[in-house]
Amino acid sequence: MGYQVVAAQLARLSGALGTSDHASVVSINLFVALLCACIVLGHLLEENRWLNESITALIIGLCTGVVILMTTKGKSSHVLVFSEDLFFIYLLPPIIFNAGFQVKKKQFFRNFMTITLFGAVGTMMSFFTISLAAIAIFSKMNIGTLDVSDFLAIGAIFSATDSVCTLQVLNQDETPFLYSLVFGEGVVNDATSVVLFNALQNFDPNSKIDAIVILKFLGNLCYLFVSSTFLGVFTGLLSAYVIKKLYIGRHSTDREVALVMLMAYLSYMLAEPLDLSGILTVFFCGIVMSHYTWHNVTESSRVTTKHAFATLSFIAETFLFLYVGMDALDIEKWKFASDSPGKSIGISSILLGLVLVGRAAFVFPLSFLSNLTKKTELEKISWRQQIVIWWAGLMRGAVSIALAYNKFTRSGHTQLHGNAIMITSTITVVLFSTMLFGILTKPLIRFLLPASSNGAASDPASPKSLHSPLLTSQLGSDLEAPLPIVRPSSLRMLITKPTHTIHYYWRKFDDALMRPMFGGRGFVPYSPGSPTDPNVLVE
Repeated sequence: MGYQVVAAQLARLSGALGTSDHASVVSINLFVALLCACIVLGHLLEENRWLNESITALIIGLCTGVVILMTTKGKSSHVLVFSEDLFFIYLLPPIIFNAGFQVKKKQFFRNFMTITLFGAVGTMMSFFTISLAAIAIFSKMNIGTLDVSDFLAIGAIFSATDSVCTLQVLNQDETPFLYSLVFGEGVVNDATSVVLFNALQNFDPNSKIDAIVILKFLGNLCYLFVSSTFLGVFTGLLSAYVIKKLYIGRHSTDREVALVMLMAYLSYMLAEPLDLSGILTVFFCGIVMSHYTWHNVTESSRVTTKHAFATLSFIAETFLFLYVGMDALDIEKWKFASDSPGKSIGISSILLGLVLVGRAAFVFPLSFLSNLTKKTELEKISWRQQIVIWWAGLMRGAVSIALAYNKFTRSGHTQLHGNAIMITSTITVVLFSTMLFGILTKPLIRFLLPASSNGAASDPASPKSLHSPLLTSQLGSDLEAPLPIVRPSSLRMLITKPTHTIHYYWRKFDDALMRPMFGGRGFVPYSPGSPTDPNVLVE
């Protein structure tokens, strides 16, 4: 009799597991089909004046959420459960790494000080602006059990920009200067926002804030930036050295590609147990790999890795926007805020206004300071370019949602009234900013920066492909000789033209020590089938 009871329980359990597995398979199939639909529609709308792939995925996600909500009679709006772990561990690394791997390094490092000024200092200014305004406004609105630490977290959450959507509109070849600023600022901004948010998690609202506490916090922030950058550079150099010495590609291209991809992911995961910024680590690992490691592999591995990284990044971006659209209609988040819809709309409007003000509070003043250090008009950020930079950072996306979930929810939902309002307000701001600002970005850029003036605003000597070396003037061909650089003659040259001087000494150091040790263009060991094999065609 006992055996029959146990058998019946096991049968019911196996049936439940089978049902669960079947539901998971159906959900995955549906989501993959939606991803395919996003890719096809994105291709068809490639030349559309208003839409891009991010907005297309968002609209498809919203429409799918409505259908699922109707078929489940209001019980659910999505087929997968959002998790900040899924976002930070699996989806964000390929996006950031590919950004570093594909970036025009000459433009990025030429504007490195301005990028750091916008990405780090600007994010801090935006954080303080939004946080102080949130404390002053929301503390008087009685929206729930929120304290000072929650309002400070709001400042970090809404200081995180979403440059993915904008970078799909900006063209790296037509507007390299603007692209490098918006792209570089976006990466540093994400890292700064995440670091700020993590630091605020341990903040005691009852503790005394004085100059020593602020200086200690800024010191920890600087340490985090330097350490994360060093870890990314170290991992990238290690991959270049191993592949150069062992030259795995002469035996197996598959092993070579696998090692490059795993080392890239390892750089991100190493930052987590060390309490560093994985975003900065994997970004600079991508830059170093594109300068050294990529030139040490076989020609077939070059093509494979380049397109593999770009494909993974593209799928991750589409996945994020598709899911954000579906998750926006999650009924569990909205039902706890449904008793005060007017208050939720008002808070969303206030947050959107704070995003506009917080962005303007640093873009225009810091652009003015940056222009003071420039000698020529071509190097300065024009008023029209400042408007585009301000507009490009107004969109909020998956980083903001992931941080909001981390702060105000558990397992994707919350039963606290104040937390529910903050989650629904965050979703509203993300949807509204992505849809409105994203749709108007293309027309705005065409109006402010017409094609005839793009060339003047761009760098005529910007690199054209991943073949471009770090901080050099080459245009992408492996056979092209580097342009001569006049040697800086005095300390005055370092002060008046720091980029020129650093460029000169870096290239001397790179040619004399780094490339002979870690490989790269012109320093790859000869081996049959290698990139230096005369029988292998040069791309």
